[in-house]
Amino acid sequence: MTSSRPPVRETRPATPRVRDTAQVRPATEGWTQKKDAEGRPLLQFASPKRGKPPVHLADLTPVERVSKVKELGMPGFRAKQLEKHYFHHWTHDPAEMTDLPAAGRDEFVHGMLPPLLTEVRRLETDRGDTIKFLWKLHDGALVESVLMRYPGRITLCVSSQAGCGMNCPFCATGQAGLTRNMSAAEIVEQVVRANRLIADGGLGDPRRVGHEGERVTNIVFMGMGEPLANYARLMQAVRVMVDKEHGLGMSARGITVSTVGLVPAITKLAHEDIPVTFALSLHAPDDQLRDELIPVNSRWKVDEALDAARAYFEKTGRRVSIEYALIKDMNDHAWRADLLAEKLNSRGRGWVHVNPIPLNPTPGSIWTASERDVQDEFVRRLNDAGIPTTLRDTRGKEIDGACGQLVATEEDQAVAAATPLET
Repeated sequence: MTSSRPPVRETRPATPRVRDTAQVRPATEGWTQKKDAEGRPLLQFASPKRGKPPVHLADLTPVERVSKVKELGMPGFRAKQLEKHYFHHWTHDPAEMTDLPAAGRDEFVHGMLPPLLTEVRRLETDRGDTIKFLWKLHDGALVESVLMRYPGRITLCVSSQAGCGMNCPFCATGQAGLTRNMSAAEIVEQVVRANRLIADGGLGDPRRVGHEGERVTNIVFMGMGEPLANYARLMQAVRVMVDKEHGLGMSARGITVSTVGLVPAITKLAHEDIPVTFALSLHAPDDQLRDELIPVNSRWKVDEALDAARAYFEKTGRRVSIEYALIKDMNDHAWRADLLAEKLNSRGRGWVHVNPIPLNPTPGSIWTASERDVQDEFVRRLNDAGIPTTLRDTRGKEIDGACGQLVATEEDQAVAAATPLET
């Protein structure tokens, strides 16, 4: 009796495929990578000097807020009222704060909650489940954040810098260079504005898609900027996000801090006693390629970054994420998957999860995402080696809102120039 099943086709040849030996070298097209006097990719760690944003409630500790309120001629308990309005009702409109005395209310609220972000434009995709915001800061600098609804959660991808100084050639934000660090309040304001939009039904009718009282549940510091290069303001923002009495009251486990590998800052983060999720943007397991893909690798090599990531796990007990943009014929070779698995397993089991993501196209780049079968093979090899690996979703690609795509275009700049700052 013959079987009706089709013959089994071998999909995992034992010998390396031709594409496994092909190697595209990093190159740029349509833009010139900034380099130092020795011809190495330029790294900007220090923020360029620009006018500082006004001091805001979210920049201050709870004690400092009481002092500032008193400086403005109000009793200290008014600080608690402002916290409730801003962090729980997501408003900085004095007209909505009827529990404050009418006399001098506008001046007082403006002094504690000065306007920080002006919405320039808003783009939607994924049937309204993904929204990208373009914000103008007080000095005209432009940043973006992306709001995404998933089953059971709402995630906001926030920016921590205007631009980025890490100069990674496959990232649109890196091509733009660093404009300046964002203040803690400018970071937090992205969350507050997103929460207000959700409450107003801007991410779909809560009665239809969720429930009353919905808000952002997850934060990923994967927008514009290198978060750990703006360490002090990043941590103040995180403290405000997780503070249940004086802040947004979010879970630290729902906050992901990403970095390209600033090792001393990773070590510092591990000792903050705030169990955020830590993500290392690796993108290559070998120094030869990573030196070119991630210029900061010239300071701290692959093994140093992985050692710091492992130490983060040991200190916090929080599993580390490895981010890996799969680029066709650049870093997607099967042997690199094997090398990555070897390096991760040599540091133990159960401490790490790998998130490959197909490269998102950016203006001026000659690179593209890996082919589907190559992606699948890369993921299979890691999983077979005992490394939990999940191919990440590419939300927001159609509106240039996916990972690596956030950058202010010439059109954005023109629209922003015509948009007056909020007052």
